[in-house]
Amino acid sequence: MASDSSYVEYIVEQIENIGEISYRYMFGGCTVYYKSKVVALICDNQLFVKPTKAGRSFIGDVIEAPPYPGAKPFFLIEDQVEDKDWIGQLIILTEKELPIPKPKKKR
Repeated sequence: MASDSSYVEYIVEQIENIGEISYRYMFGGCTVYYKSKVVALICDNQLFVKPTKAGRSFIGDVIEAPPYPGAKPFFLIEDQVEDKDWIGQLIILTEKELPIPKPKKKR
């Protein structure tokens, strides 16, 4: 499930032009945020984007796979990560369709 830091940095560089991108290593993988929403996971040097109707329509022929054992399927993005405009647009469309994260409870 682990990803090389160089692959994570490459993915972030591919989408950083849309702004407000952040990421965090967790549980052996990496979580990618756009505008504070979880939009993708990077596991085993593969990019998995959260599934949305807009994303499915944009991608067309979608490949779905779980990012780690027991996870729900995400959109597996392979060759398209090389196209900054395409992957950036997918992340924007995905974020727009996702709900606002619930505030964390204070302890």
